[in-house]
Amino acid sequence: MKMKLSVLSAALLSATMLLGPVYAEAKLPIAVDGQNLPTLAPMLERVTPGVVSIQVSGAKEVRRRVDPFDFFFGNPQPRSQKRPFSGLGSGVIIDAGEGYIVTNNHVIEDAEKIVVTLQDGREFEAKLVGTDKEADIALLEIDAEDLTEIKLANSDKLRVGDFSVAIGNPFGLSHTVTSGIISALGRSGLNIEGYEDFIQTDAAINQGNSGGALVNLNGELIGINTAILGASGGNVGIGFAIPSNMMKNLVDQIIEYGQVRRGSLGLAGRTLDAGLAKAQGIEVKQGAYVMQVMPEGAANEAGIKAGDVIVSLNGDPIASFEELRGKVATHGEGKTLKMGIHRDGKTKEIDVTLKGQSEKTADAQRIHPALQGATLESGERDGNQGIVVTAVEARSNATRVGLEEGDVIMQVNRQRVTSVREMSSIIDDIKGNVVLGIKRGRDSVFLLIQ
Repeated sequence: MKMKLSVLSAALLSATMLLGPVYAEAKLPIAVDGQNLPTLAPMLERVTPGVVSIQVSGAKEVRRRVDPFDFFFGNPQPRSQKRPFSGLGSGVIIDAGEGYIVTNNHVIEDAEKIVVTLQDGREFEAKLVGTDKEADIALLEIDAEDLTEIKLANSDKLRVGDFSVAIGNPFGLSHTVTSGIISALGRSGLNIEGYEDFIQTDAAINQGNSGGALVNLNGELIGINTAILGASGGNVGIGFAIPSNMMKNLVDQIIEYGQVRRGSLGLAGRTLDAGLAKAQGIEVKQGAYVMQVMPEGAANEAGIKAGDVIVSLNGDPIASFEELRGKVATHGEGKTLKMGIHRDGKTKEIDVTLKGQSEKTADAQRIHPALQGATLESGERDGNQGIVVTAVEARSNATRVGLEEGDVIMQVNRQRVTSVREMSSIIDDIKGNVVLGIKRGRDSVFLLIQ
């Protein structure tokens, strides 16, 4: 076949040189030796109108360095000020009738004006319907006719090696298309987002692709392009997308409630590794090892116990605790999930109905990435009222910063805190380092997290 193509190309080139402009518009054949040449063009012509360009503008609060001379001369300046900003990103039309567009939260965060540009050049100012910062999803709405939506695929059926096509606006270059394969599934523990269950692809993704579409060869949406991994901030063949099923679960909640009502299992755990499996005499090779079950949580009511290994969720295998955490968190309160539990050498399936996430208990990674691996609960221990560290995973970020099970967090940057909500609110407003004031038994300890 390669020889036939080479001969044909040479013949066309010779004819063009001999006959000049007569053959200047000659086209390469769509078939060779009776076989059609492969092309993605028909699929892309159908799908690319469903991908939009997003322009945002607004003002961000920026903290300034305090100059001691200002105080010396009695002229103190404000520690923060607002500076204008603008940015570009991508979005995907998921409902043409309602004008719904999905993008990343980080694309539109702090924006005061959001303008959507369609492939045909039409521009519309978008309304923000709702966001989920932890999973980096935002839902926009525009009032427009003749929109093209992209049909959603079942991302749980993806396999490593499936072909993938990324569509977006990298560096402002509208409707750029790149292709590759699915490199990995269920990527987590990257500390990019609060909840992670990424599709990894080698289809080129660059700045401006955020919020764009990752589709299969049928033109169905399998993911929302979100992040890249590279020292220079450019493509090195490792890109990440939020699975379409995860996105749909979150968007459905935003549409129904105006916010995400995240479900909770009410347990703490860690990823099962070879060392833990050997020490505990566990036969399975991967899964989420349950270290603690909260008394009033959904897991306890369903009969899950400490020492169990969660190996599947709704029939799909679970490789890590982070993957379990990410998948569960996208399902809403009240949803019933089927979990595969390995216990005493046997595996069985049980139904678990998720409860709402309590303001009393929180996974610390939601509050600060440096606290990943810790479970926090508003309460009291040894007469100290604050935020109790109820569990800390081995070799986690929380372990590295020095947090220990049984610690009671009393202060954040010298501000008194008594609940998870207070702690989260204070840390959200801190732009620099965070210092935790901790009571550890009778000792007072200060931990710096960055």
